[in-house]
Amino acid sequence: MDYFFWDFDKKCKENGFEVDWFFPNQCNHGEYSKLTIYECQTENNFLSFCKLKTEYSHIITHFVELCTPFFYKVKQLTDAKVIAVDHNPRPLYGYPFKKRINKRLKGILFSRYIDVFVAVSESTKKELVRDFGYHLRDKIEIISNGLDFAKYTKKQNFSTSNKFIVVSHLRKEKGIQDLILAVNEMEERNSLDFSFDIYGKGYYKEELEEMIEKFSLQKFFNFKGSVSNLNQIYSHYDFLVHPSHGETFCYVVLESLICNLPVVTTLKEGNVLGLIKENENGFLFQATKTDQLKRILKNILNQKYILDNNSDINDNLHAFSLSQMVDNYFELII
Repeated sequence: MDYFFWDFDKKCKENGFEVDWFFPNQCNHGEYSKLTIYECQTENNFLSFCKLKTEYSHIITHFVELCTPFFYKVKQLTDAKVIAVDHNPRPLYGYPFKKRINKRLKGILFSRYIDVFVAVSESTKKELVRDFGYHLRDKIEIISNGLDFAKYTKKQNFSTSNKFIVVSHLRKEKGIQDLILAVNEMEERNSLDFSFDIYGKGYYKEELEEMIEKFSLQKFFNFKGSVSNLNQIYSHYDFLVHPSHGETFCYVVLESLICNLPVVTTLKEGNVLGLIKENENGFLFQATKTDQLKRILKNILNQKYILDNNSDINDNLHAFSLSQMVDNYFELII
């Protein structure tokens, strides 16, 4: 989101809007030094600020829980148009019954204090309605996240090297444990030469490392940590593997396709944008179904599945450009 924040701020200033940004901490890298940033650890910190400064025309929230008393309190302090963006993933098997009821009640009580809900995908819009009630449907706008395509190195060499990339926060819901189980179920794995480079960090890394050690799979998996040049790295691999249990947008799949890198991901969760076309620019399997993932990997390694340059198939990605995203958000405030 960094590039979006920077470009949106620039667009607003060019058109006479001043923007105050509230983050949990101060940011200095990139173009954050050009933004007016207030350190804001909690929602109450922001509410305290609003008591002193109430002339905002618009308040846009990102990564904030929706339909809570916070939005009621904001409306008591300001006449601003409130826009709430939903980036929140849902659990694979849905929320427990008690939480579903709780969300519906919050939707009835507090959705009225949010003027516009922004869903980052059609799937997210459906989840919003399911979570908080049918009465939200006319208040939801779909604005896809966007990327600067020029920053990404496109894959040129499509000869097979059996090198796979995994890019993910290391959390249980990202499903990397399913990939480990699928590789462990491949009886012929030791006769094949392949590897998975895992980029990312998170609390689940230790659990994943223990699984790899338990199954003696160390030669197949390499943890690379977090890096800043993934946009240049995707093109060095044969496939992205993304066994996610739940996504709202899924940047990594979009990034891979921009680089013309084929993708192996889950049928609905990883392919939340519907960009993966089976046997054209990737392969799909049902989340948690390690037997299906194993079969795809075996067919790739045995060269039964071969995908060449898929740039023609990916021509529909223009809707996910960073400039389009900035323009779409700016339309909400004019």
